Amino acid sequence: MADDGIAAGVEAHREAMVALRRDLHRHPELAYRERRTGDLVAEALSSWGYEVNRGLGGTGVVGTLALGDGPRRVGIRADMDALPIVEATNLPYASGTDGVMHACGHDGHTASLLTAARVLAERRGFSGTLHLIFQPAEEGGAGARRMIRDGLFERFPCDAVYGLHNWPGVPAGRFGFITGPAMAAADRVTIRVVGKGGHGAVPQQTVDPVVASASLVMALQSVVARNVSPLDAAVVTVGAIHGGKAANVIPDAVELLLTVRIFRPEVRDRIEARITALAKAQAESYGAVAEIEYLRGYPVLVNHAAETDFARQVAAEQFGQDRIEAGFPPITASEDFAYMLEERPGSYLFLGNGDSAALHSPNYNFNDEILPVAARYWVALAERYLAAA
Repeated sequence: MADDGIAAGVEAHREAMVALRRDLHRHPELAYRERRTGDLVAEALSSWGYEVNRGLGGTGVVGTLALGDGPRRVGIRADMDALPIVEATNLPYASGTDGVMHACGHDGHTASLLTAARVLAERRGFSGTLHLIFQPAEEGGAGARRMIRDGLFERFPCDAVYGLHNWPGVPAGRFGFITGPAMAAADRVTIRVVGKGGHGAVPQQTVDPVVASASLVMALQSVVARNVSPLDAAVVTVGAIHGGKAANVIPDAVELLLTVRIFRPEVRDRIEARITALAKAQAESYGAVAEIEYLRGYPVLVNHAAETDFARQVAAEQFGQDRIEAGFPPITASEDFAYMLEERPGSYLFLGNGDSAALHSPNYNFNDEILPVAARYWVALAERYLAAA
């Protein structure tokens, strides 16, 4: 049953929330440089009665509000960092920092959770401990892992932890929930095929790494097709090839850059082994040598069943069952909230951003119409989780 008081409480701050989101969009900050954003978050939380701690993960902020004597403790996380992208929206509040843009909606995530914090402090409608985690460096900087290593869950114990991401292409304000593996692990592979360069007119005097690399690209297409069960999902993409500068010169080496996405650890191990073996064998078959750097990135994000069921129930109660997307599929993008879910039970959910440009596009913009939806959701989840016995 929806709590109309939550909706009214959020609506009272809608104008300020939109202004805040647009201010954050105007002043984006890259990973581990979120000083202005962190100052703004910390000052607001402190003014509303939260105990504020700073410095976890470098520029992270944690706001704690403990009410009553309830024993339960819940964490809610928002990410704060922007991307090294030149904005092309031409909006009145477009980025004022050259080459930096909120192209993933972290401005909206921060603004909506901060507004929820304000409403929760005003309502004081729970008994327990609420930890609001404003995290730096989600975009490749593993800010979640760094906060954990700095003692996040030792200093701020959580029985469960939740996060949310806007999702373009899903109708605005509709929710997506996934139980189990929800977002892929992301690995980066660099393969350097080393041969022997020379003049293109006498290829017999060379060991051509271009030909060897071309063969390797085709062979890599078999990794998923012939080494991964059709019931599993995986992606191996060669995104870049660099080698040579002239039409009549065979280079000494060619470099290939790959991204790998998987949903199960055992598949991850298998793909790493097959890429390594294929690269070495293909290069050797042409008389070349393959040098391989395989860097594992964020792990698989796995949502816990009970916590995901709870998160889904909150959305149904607050907004109605018809606002939940049926059969929302796993996503091959990656997310460092996965590290938090390795440490604590919880769930990461998705909120439709409507017909917007894709994430990480220079034309992307967070849909301000879903700000109140996200804020209402966080208020409802916190109060429901920390409901007085």
